Parts: sequence; C-alpha cells; structure tokens
Amino acid sequence: MALSRLCWARAALRGSAVTPRPYVTRRLQLVRSGLAWGAPWSAKLHLSPKADVKSLISYVATKTKVINGKYHRFLERNFPRFYLLYTTFTKGLQKLWADAKKSRRIKADMVKHNVKFHQLSYREMEHLRQFRRDITKCFFLGIISIPPFANYLVFLLMYLFPRQLLIRHFWTPKQQIDFLHIYHDIRKKSHPEILSYLEKVIPLISDEGLRWHMTELCTKIQRGTHPAIHEILALRKSFSNHPLGMNQLHTSQIKALSRAMLLTTYLPSPLLRHRLKTHTTVIHQLDKALAKLGINQLTDQEVKSACYLRGLNSTHIAEERCRTWLAEWLQISCNLKEAELSLLLHNVVLLSTNYIGTRR
Repeated sequence: MALSRLCWARAALRGSAVTPRPYVTRRLQLVRSGLAWGAPWSAKLHLSPKADVKSLISYVATKTKVINGKYHRFLERNFPRFYLLYTTFTKGLQKLWADAKKSRRIKADMVKHNVKFHQLSYREMEHLRQFRRDITKCFFLGIISIPPFANYLVFLLMYLFPRQLLIRHFWTPKQQIDFLHIYHDIRKKSHPEILSYLEKVIPLISDEGLRWHMTELCTKIQRGTHPAIHEILALRKSFSNHPLGMNQLHTSQIKALSRAMLLTTYLPSPLLRHRLKTHTTVIHQLDKALAKLGINQLTDQEVKSACYLRGLNSTHIAEERCRTWLAEWLQISCNLKEAELSLLLHNVVLLSTNYIGTRR
C-alpha cells in the first residue's frame, strides 16, 4: 500500500498522464499549500484564547442587559411601587459606592501630598464631611444587623423609618423634600429657646455697649426683622468669653444648639460640647474655602445644600435669594476668629429666623 502511494505521488510530480486518486490529489494540495504558506490552514482559522474570552464576555454582557431591561419593564408595569423602591435602592448603592471611591482618592492624595483637611478645596472638604456623616449612619445600621436573623427586622425598619435609618441616597425625590422640611421643623423648634437664653445672659455681659447691642438685636429678631451684618458683627467680643463663649455655654444651650445643627443630644455634656465645637470649626473652614472659590462657581443645588447646612430652609427659596443669604453668612464667618466661633454657631438662628421667604 505504501509503495503504491509513493508511485502515484512520483507520477503526479513528473506530470504523468496517470490520474491519481482523489485522496492523493488532496494530500498533494495540502503539502504544496503548506510549503508555500508555512502554517496549515487550521492554525490560521483557530481563534486565540483571549479573543474567545472577550467574545464570550461581550455576549454575556449583551444578554444580561437585555434580560435586565425586560425585568425592569416587567416590574415597572406590574409593581410600580416596588419598582420605585427597587430603583431607588440600586441607584443609592451606586451613589454610595461612587462616594466611597472618591473619598478614598481624596484621602490618598492627602497622605501623598501631606495635605490637611482645611487645605483641601471646598468641594473636597464638603464631600468628606458629608460622606463621614453618611458612613456613621450606615455603621449604626450595620451594628443592629449583627444578631442572628436581625437583618430581616432591619429591612422592615428601613421601610417603616427611612428618614431615621437611611441616608439621602436611598430616599425618593419626594422623600428628600419632605424629610428636609421635617428636619428644619425640628431645628426650628429650638430657636425660641436659644433666643431666650441670649436674653437671660444679657445682664451677665460686662460691657455696657455690648449689653445694649444684644438687647437691640434680640428685640429686632423677636419683632420679625432680619438683622444687618454689622449688627451681628458688633457682638463679636461678647461671644468670645463668659457668658457666651464656646466653653462657657450652659448645658441647656449646648443641647438647643445641637438640635439647631441637627446633631444628636443623647451624649454626655462634655462630648456634646466637643462635637458641637468640632462641627462649627468644620463649617468655618468650609466658609473660608468657599470664599476663596467664590459663590458664583457653585451650582444651584450646591448653593441650596450650603444654605441648608447653615440653618436656612432653602428647599422653597429662590436660588438668587439663597446666594444673597449665603454671601451674608460668609461675610460674617470670614471676619470671625477661632475664639469667636460661638457667634457663628448662634448665627444659625440670628441670620435665618426672619429671612425673606422663610416659612414661619
């Protein structure tokens, strides 16, 4: 058999008239193509392992998007309320993850370039401040989920009490507006108590001129008049020492100011004072960074968020009025020293109580 194949091959190469078998002809074509082009055709047609993996991943991703789209349309059509909660939760997780990555990047840059918190830009400082508050709230939720089977109860509590247990990323657009109104109503209840305390300590102020200025300011606010900037700055010295200095404030006033700043009051008095002082210092640092950046560089949403943090219910006030109020706040804040930050803390009440457009 081998000798027969060899004879047929020689005859074909010499141009013999003998017709080779089809098998031999195909074999010769493969040999010639191999000699001419090097590697066999099968090696050229076979895809590489990396190309196979990329093609598989692309196929799976495409199919997943299609299935996910059908699933979303099914939920939206048949279970609209559940779909709203589902989309809010998934988008909230994405936003929280994005905030975590940005915070990690900012902190890495701080370590790399040896930069302190007060040396950051306004947006970076504000992002870290807000992310810390969000993580603190999430940490509390994680603690109560530790006991066995408690996670089922936590999901129920999250649904029943979203304002108390969830952060802003997991609120619906309607809930965001409603909850901001509720929070402002809570801190607004502390305003009369704070003003009443200021009236009580007027006789304890040693300087007669400062006593007169304080009396006039309290009377004007109680009559519904918005105070001028110079009237507030005239009281700087009275808020730097006894009885209105940060370290001399009574415990009842510390608790009232904590409610006005939306901070918890369920802490011992020394911790309350320390936290309130730290919070005020951070706002003062933010004010300096914002003055350096310029209010005109902020978006409408950033302006409203900045006003709300400083005591103004900006959810229903026009954007231009918010910018005007924020400019007044910055003018006062940037003229205060660290020892006078108690005035900045009381300014949450003094400057926002009777501002134009504020809900009564």
